[in-house]
Amino acid sequence: MTCVAFILKKENMSKKKTKPQNQAAKTIQSIKDNKEKQITQKKQEPLSAEHGYYRLKTDAVDRLVNAENAPEVPDEEIEKYIRKHKIKIPSWVKVIFIKFWFAGAVCYFVMWGLGLMISGLDLMAALAIVLGLTNDLLINHALRHFEPFSGAYDKWIMFPMKKFWTIFLNILYAIVLLFFIVQTYTVVNTLIAGSPDTAESVPIGVEPILFGLLFMGYDMLFLAIRNTVKKAIGEAQKKG
Repeated sequence: MTCVAFILKKENMSKKKTKPQNQAAKTIQSIKDNKEKQITQKKQEPLSAEHGYYRLKTDAVDRLVNAENAPEVPDEEIEKYIRKHKIKIPSWVKVIFIKFWFAGAVCYFVMWGLGLMISGLDLMAALAIVLGLTNDLLINHALRHFEPFSGAYDKWIMFPMKKFWTIFLNILYAIVLLFFIVQTYTVVNTLIAGSPDTAESVPIGVEPILFGLLFMGYDMLFLAIRNTVKKAIGEAQKKG
């Protein structure tokens, strides 16, 4: 009897312990269920007038994307807003200034600077090499920097290929330009002096401004010839 009473007493105590645990678990589960119901209700509720500001106007976006008969806006109208406070400099003005300025600087530092130490063909060779390097490494890179998009200023560059061997081509090209510049000085001085013998004594010597103008002028002349020939070949290929 005592054993049976002990077992019954133990079962009653275990039941009393499990009751509060079951109640706590039920309350936690009920709280979770209430939260889930509140979340689902908020999702299903339509937006009120206060929250209309945050509502995405998908119909307007769809109409804008699928518009087929939208009017074309001219470039002049767009530039009014893009370049409202900018001064637009024509591309050819930038090109001739860059070519003139760098050629004049080379004349100042090489022709006048090295002219105190070397002369004759040595000076001409040094001037041609520096002009070629300047044309390839400085003038062309400056034009690439100012072009509105890649390849826009290729027509202003004699060798637009971005290769290392264009340095040698630009040196050869500088020799050609320098030859025409020297001949121009000789012809002008001869016309002023009246004879080739006294041409070297004419006071129109080599100086940066006139040298830069002649370099820029002959360069632009050869570029115009190249572009004309290239255009004629392209048109002939299209017709053929």
